[in-house]
Amino acid sequence: MTTQRDLDRADWHRLHALHDRVEAALERSLQRRFRFGLSEFGALCALAASPTGELRMQDLTDTVGLNQSSVSRLVARLEQAGLCTRVLCETDRRGVYTVITDEGRRVHDQAAPVHDDTLAEIYLKLTEDPDLGPVLDAVRSASTTSAR
Repeated sequence: MTTQRDLDRADWHRLHALHDRVEAALERSLQRRFRFGLSEFGALCALAASPTGELRMQDLTDTVGLNQSSVSRLVARLEQAGLCTRVLCETDRRGVYTVITDEGRRVHDQAAPVHDDTLAEIYLKLTEDPDLGPVLDAVRSASTTSAR
């Protein structure tokens, strides 16, 4: 007999599979075109969305959902590519800000439509998948409802 736990586990596996397929498609698209992945794109999005173009390292860590060590390495890669810089906080010398550069903003502005187009493509493909299409529909319906 199928229990609610069995159904919940199956739902979780379908949701996880949906996430993996979408993430893999986005990762491939960004790597192919810009030579960076979703974490770097997420950091650039967060910096570009900030009114000042800067975030404290801890705030960036919270935003991108990685641990502090991973974000430090991520920022080092972005910095090496000329997409951001790190500066000390003038009022608190222990604080470090990550600041998007003009080049970082330009690359973000180019990468955002590629990300969005890839997302639209993969969503279209997934709507035809008999296992994952209904999961995507449910997620989209829930996000539409919560946005109201």
